[in-house]
Amino acid sequence: MAQAKKTPQWLTLSAERVTVRLSRPSEANGVQVDSLALRAPTVRDIRNAQAGGAGDDEQRELNLFASLADVGVKDLEGLALKDYSRLQSGYFRLVQDDEL
Repeated sequence: MAQAKKTPQWLTLSAERVTVRLSRPSEANGVQVDSLALRAPTVRDIRNAQAGGAGDDEQRELNLFASLADVGVKDLEGLALKDYSRLQSGYFRLVQDDEL
């Protein structure tokens, strides 16, 4: 039997949203924040991110995360790499299929 992944302390996960506590405050929409929340994506979100990515996977992901977090792409680009990695991890936990 496989052992279930332990949820990191910096991550809060629900069916509709994931909240990631940042390792250090960062600016989002002109204010300092210590966490970012991503809502669950829709097919429309994925299609819009793909349309704006023009074959660039990194840009497509930035577009998607910015849309889901309701922040600008520049805000995400200003995150510490550790915090962006936390967002990626949170996103993938949010969209993974429920385990039986």
